[in-house]
Amino acid sequence: MKRPSELGHLEMIGAIVHQLTRKLSEDEIKEAGFEPYFVDHTTGVYPTAASGFPWSAAGIGVKGDVICDLTEDMAAEQKARVTYDNILRLADDPDVRDVIRFLREREIVHFQRFGEAVRLAKEKMDQKNIYYTNPAFDS
Repeated sequence: MKRPSELGHLEMIGAIVHQLTRKLSEDEIKEAGFEPYFVDHTTGVYPTAASGFPWSAAGIGVKGDVICDLTEDMAAEQKARVTYDNILRLADDPDVRDVIRFLREREIVHFQRFGEAVRLAKEKMDQKNIYYTNPAFDS
């Protein structure tokens, strides 16, 4: 499950987008192909994927199983890191690149910490003779 701290990443990216778009002229909006977004949101920050698909909580996978949820967290961190890698390939503004590098580094550390948490959870499960699946649900 994505943690509330991840909203901080969204806030930073939103601030970058706002700073880069707040003073666009009508011609710049048209030249950049920004018109459809501008019509709906002006230059307000509206979280969407690069494809334009709006952010939704439906993408947050939570099952209530510690191994499943931590693995989902690890996948989310990797997906975010790849997104930041792609932004770094395209961005040339040094201020944008600095923030993106910072966020990318955090994703790497988070991925490592979740990996450690998976290892620790599995060790604890083994110590208590608790299975990765709950056999009580299968009876």
